[in-house]
Amino acid sequence: MGGRSRQDEEEQGMILVDSSVWIDFLKGTNSRERRALHRLIEEEEDVSLTEIILAEILQGIKEDKVFKKAKGYLLEFPIHRPKGVETYLKAADIYRDCRKKGKTVRKTVDCIIAAICIENDLVLLHKDSDFDHIGACVPLKLYKL
Repeated sequence: MGGRSRQDEEEQGMILVDSSVWIDFLKGTNSRERRALHRLIEEEEDVSLTEIILAEILQGIKEDKVFKKAKGYLLEFPIHRPKGVETYLKAADIYRDCRKKGKTVRKTVDCIIAAICIENDLVLLHKDSDFDHIGACVPLKLYKL
């Protein structure tokens, strides 16, 4: 089935999972990204998120009981933080680099997430076309499905 080898994953390093995939995962949506995340967690691979992604996921949960359970679960994973103003300057550079190459990134938050990935040498597992645009313009490592 053309799956990825364990060695490929080890060479890939820490994987940052975008909210687009976490939301599918928590809802049980049948997407290939959700299946990939499920497999990564089962195999105890290095999976992480950022504070911004944590907020994006949790803000969409209506039920208090589900919110509490999801929050507890997500807080078990490593959480990457912006390094400071340089992260936001890098995000602005990412946006500008994409515009110069004819790509428009719709959400500033995606540029910030990409900057955090680049700063921390993380591989991004996502389901958001903005990251494909960013990855075509700057050295953002994208998880290959």
